[in-house]
Amino acid sequence: MSSARGQQGQKRRERSFFDFTLLSVVIFLLCFGLVMLYSVSSYDANLNYNDSSYFLRKQIISTVFGLVVMTVVIFIDYHIWSRFAFAAYVVSAVLIFLVLTPLGYEVNGARRWLNLGMSLQPAEVAKVGVIIFYASLVCKLGKNLMTKAGFAVIIPTAGFMALIILVITENLSSSIIVFGIVFMMLFVASDNYREFILLAAGGILIAAVVVILVQKGILSSDLNFRFARIEAWLNPEAFAADRGFQTLQALYAIGSGEVFGKGLGQSMQKLGYIPEAQNDMIFSIICEELGLFGAAVVMLMFIIMIWRFVIIANNAEDEFGALIVVGVMSHIAIQVILNIAVVTNTIPNTGITLPFISYGGSAVVFLLIEIGLVLSVARSIKLKNS
Repeated sequence: MSSARGQQGQKRRERSFFDFTLLSVVIFLLCFGLVMLYSVSSYDANLNYNDSSYFLRKQIISTVFGLVVMTVVIFIDYHIWSRFAFAAYVVSAVLIFLVLTPLGYEVNGARRWLNLGMSLQPAEVAKVGVIIFYASLVCKLGKNLMTKAGFAVIIPTAGFMALIILVITENLSSSIIVFGIVFMMLFVASDNYREFILLAAGGILIAAVVVILVQKGILSSDLNFRFARIEAWLNPEAFAADRGFQTLQALYAIGSGEVFGKGLGQSMQKLGYIPEAQNDMIFSIICEELGLFGAAVVMLMFIIMIWRFVIIANNAEDEFGALIVVGVMSHIAIQVILNIAVVTNTIPNTGITLPFISYGGSAVVFLLIEIGLVLSVARSIKLKNS
């Protein structure tokens, strides 16, 4: 009897954790994103659709739908998803291949979307699928993770997913993100970092060699359009009339914003100078309208988000939950870093969006699903009442 009372008392002293800080950051970024989206896109929307709120309305619908799905995911035991890990991987691959069928369609010359009664970008589905699949796979491999047998499973499956995204949808940025997610999940799960350091060093070396060959004219835009992007990155002024135009206009926007910006809605570069500014170049308009201060606030919000991910991962109930959080953290961190690096011309233009802020229905829905997974893991953490 005393043992039973003790167990009941222990249960009463424990309560589930919920990360309100993370949720608050997500809500802030969503609301801020909607405000900036209207500011950035209203001119273009009025010009092309005779409706200044065209992009805003579509994004609000996607955001509300994403929040509903996120709420549902939060209250589902995240362990359930391990049962569907392989199915998540297969469905992601199938959706990517469907882009080649009549269900696929082009937007701005890129065939990356599916018409399934609603617009869907399979690469966004693949990011969630990869996180769930590899969180489950790493747990199953256990001590065999770093063996030849383990690598024989992980590397080909990760490479296959990244390759079909690259070849079928010609989406280099999503391909890099998918491979980066897997790399970071394995890095965190492994006790031996030597292989990962060598792999990262090898990747950097290959990239450096490609850049040098492009700079010397050995690799040119005649061979591949991505080499043209590297050429424009190395010398944007030389291609100011075409490939370097968007990058230069973004840099003009950043520079003209100075410390506190021109004021919300006062951007000049969004008035037809930066094409599709509401997508991957929205950070440049944030800098122009809100200045260095506004840009710093946005980056601070993402830093706080990453910090909360680290806290949740370190206190997760099990390895599967921790790896889900690491996967989501890797996705968002890589995407934020790449987007800001592209906008500031630190790396070549890859057409990557800023999470929660850039326009994109599929992106915001699946990002919110990922946040739902993280908050579900957080709910499993038990706090002891004093």
